[in-house]
Formats: sequence, structure tokens, C-alpha cells
Amino acid sequence: MQFVAIDVETANPDMASICQIGIAFFKNGQLEREWVSLVNPKDYFDPINVSIHGIEESSVSSAPTFESIYHEIESLLSGKICVSHTHFDRISLGKAVRKLSLTPLEVTWLDSARVARRAWGECAWKGYGLANVCKIIGFEFKHHDALEDAKASGAIINAAIEKAGLSLDGWLARVGQPIAGFSSSGKITVEGNPEGELYGQSVVFTGALSIPRRDAAAMAASIGCSIASSVSKKIDYLVVGDQDASRLAGKDKSSKHIKAEELIASGARIRILKESDFKELVDSVAKNA
Repeated sequence: MQFVAIDVETANPDMASICQIGIAFFKNGQLEREWVSLVNPKDYFDPINVSIHGIEESSVSSAPTFESIYHEIESLLSGKICVSHTHFDRISLGKAVRKLSLTPLEVTWLDSARVARRAWGECAWKGYGLANVCKIIGFEFKHHDALEDAKASGAIINAAIEKAGLSLDGWLARVGQPIAGFSSSGKITVEGNPEGELYGQSVVFTGALSIPRRDAAAMAASIGCSIASSVSKKIDYLVVGDQDASRLAGKDKSSKHIKAEELIASGARIRILKESDFKELVDSVAKNA
């Protein structure tokens, strides 16, 4: 039984702005090999992202670009089962590849969050973030370091295989099946699809979107998200218009955007997404459902 686990960190809200990649190689339940590299994204570093992972522009000034190391990444991953926790790393890699017109990766993706939701009842509908699942299985790691997060994702897969008695191929099939025992409560503005990949998480929209808010809300609900009207430490995502996401130093940002950044700086686990990344997220989840 062999698989690789991967995680990336990004420099700013653009999911293609990869600034670190970590890959962990597992065989027969054991960590066999590690690979990690800083990446120069040739892009700006948002202070919010820096506050999360600690990687600054100066940290990558002499690091290779994504394009220059892609051949090595491709050789490490090609033809393998590739684990990531939720969709973000999968989408970030895909966006970076398309942005640079590189050859798409030929891998079989397995989402360790989807595995966790089916392996542990307490995180079937909430609490399936990487840190919480690792707490459940007793795996300690340094969050928001690409290699550490990759190893944590792999540890979840190994723990799920042992707990459920399913093989790796068995889990590849299981994640495509419904989660049993649905029950839910809570006040939300729009109900999310309970079988959606992101069920139990919430999103707020702000800024100038290219589509009507009601359409954006329907897209979010289709992948499981509930839609909230205001920013608080309890939300998971803030989706902003692409132009708004690129503005620096707080100038012309909406009050929701500014509040989300303040909460992130205080430790809240809110992810700010550009509208285009949000749309790609919805498409990616739909294709992998």
C-alpha cells in the first residue's frame, strides 16, 4: 500500500501563488520519504497569509519558481494516489499548472477530509479540519507548514485504514458514497447540501462579484456550505471579488474584508478566497463528488 500526501502554502488570496510545497511518501502505513521546497511565486505576499504560515517574500527570494521545479514534482507524483486535506491543495496545484501552461498532473486524488468524515462519527458533519482530526487520532504536528500538513494528511489516511479495516482502494470507493447518520441543527441563512464536501462550513460574500449574490449562494450551498450574512470568528470562508482581493494595505476593502483579516490576525481560521477561486472550488468539488 503506497500513496503520497501533499500540501501547499500560498503567498496571497490567489490560489496559484504557491510559496511552499511539501510531499510525504507513505508505504505500508509508514512514512518512507519527505520532500519540501520553498517556491518563489513571483507575486506579492499578503500580510494575512504571512501571519498564518510565516513565509515572507524575503524567505523565497532565492527559491526556485514553480515552473523550474515542476518537472521534479510531476515525476514524484505522476501515476500515484495523491492525498490532500480538502480541495485547496488540489486546486492550487491545478491553477498554477494552468497559469504556466504546464502538463497537467496525472494522479488519483484522495481527500483525507472526506475520509475523516466517514471514519469518525464526531467529525462527520463538523470538526473535520486537519488540526481537529489529528487531535482525534493523537497525531501532533506544526500546522501551516507544508511538509508537516502533508504528513498529517497521510497520518489520517493510515489511521482510517486501521480503524475501518478498509484498504486504500476501499477508501477511494468509500469517499464516493453517502455519509451515514445525518442529523443537523443550527441557524443559517441558506441550507447547505448535507452530502456536500464542505457541509458544516459557512461562507460570507463581499465586494463586487461578477454574478448575482443569490447565484453565488446557490453555488456555495451545492457543495455543502451554509451562507452567513456577517463576518464572525465562526465562519470558514470569505469570498471577495477578484479586484477587491488584490487590493493592498486595506485601501478600499469592504468592512467585512477588514474584519475577517482582523479575526485571522487574532487566530480565527477564516480563509479569504477570490471569486474566481471560489468558482473553481465549486467546479472541482462537483467533478470529484
